[in-house]
Amino acid sequence: MSSSAVRAVVIHAPHDLRIDSVPVGEPGPGEVRVKIARGGICGSDLHYYHEGGFGTVRVREPMVLGHEIAGTVEKLGAGVSGLALGQTVAVNPSVNCGTCRFCQAGMPIHCLEMRFYGSAMRFPHVQGGFREAIVCQAAQAVPIAAGAGAEIAAFAEPLAVCLHAIRQAGTLAGARVLVTGCGPIGALTVLAARHAGAREIVVTDVTDAAVAMALNIGADHAFNTAARNDALAPYEKDKGQFDVAFEASGHPAALAGAIAATRPRGTIVQIGVSGTVPIPLNVVVAKELNLKGTFRFFDEFAWAVDLLGSGRIDVSPLLSATMPIDKAVEAFTLASDRSKAMKVQLAF
Repeated sequence: MSSSAVRAVVIHAPHDLRIDSVPVGEPGPGEVRVKIARGGICGSDLHYYHEGGFGTVRVREPMVLGHEIAGTVEKLGAGVSGLALGQTVAVNPSVNCGTCRFCQAGMPIHCLEMRFYGSAMRFPHVQGGFREAIVCQAAQAVPIAAGAGAEIAAFAEPLAVCLHAIRQAGTLAGARVLVTGCGPIGALTVLAARHAGAREIVVTDVTDAAVAMALNIGADHAFNTAARNDALAPYEKDKGQFDVAFEASGHPAALAGAIAATRPRGTIVQIGVSGTVPIPLNVVVAKELNLKGTFRFFDEFAWAVDLLGSGRIDVSPLLSATMPIDKAVEAFTLASDRSKAMKVQLAF
């Protein structure tokens, strides 16, 4: 297989982000080569940039970052159908093995051999998608409706995360919903919850910019709990008012607030990730709460692409800036400032 070199955004160590040349080969049978146009900087990318990883996961070799990617089909491998040259696609960054016991049981999210772009969880690391071109399985390249650009398609991965969280909650039709934490995932959860039929959405965050964004995209109420730590007190009355809460910050205080404000037999979906946190089990037990985790996505990726392409979910207000690949460091710096940016994308 012949290969050529393309530019890529590579993390070498904390705050050591470089534009390196990496090889890209020709697509084999069942594969396509995608010319990447846009890549969204995610919270995990920022953890690699600032800290060299998260938890026990550490970068141990140079790794191409990025998993929120979209572009156009550049080359087709043998036997590929359903895709056309020049077609805009979102690239699904997860590849499950299909054979382990979880894949066989219909739980591919929990694949024992999952390969996820831009992840140091495995060694050698799984290289990411912040590069000018990538070869992937044809099934990973999901076409978006004509007229929707790569900047919209690149939201498919984080939106899929939120759609999976929505599914974990069950029906939201007519529900009163709380979203704690309004970074990109929290904001997309607001949009997904509204699409799913929530009648009232209340959002909390600790920055004024995030609160303003929540209101801009359709939240009914939004509060800065750093300035008003009793903002949820009215919703805690009579054992809680919310049917469903989505905790998207990973902060212990946010989870405690969600537990207090969710009604008996309500559901709390934990999206945000952190370490060990205290949980008032007496309240969880007494109110018979359903506390659920949610992790990544599977078939929700194609669903996300469809919603984005049709415009049924409009993510355009979330795109704060688009910067060229040679300004990757500046882009990561901007993406790290929650007072100035919601979602920053790289242009390739």
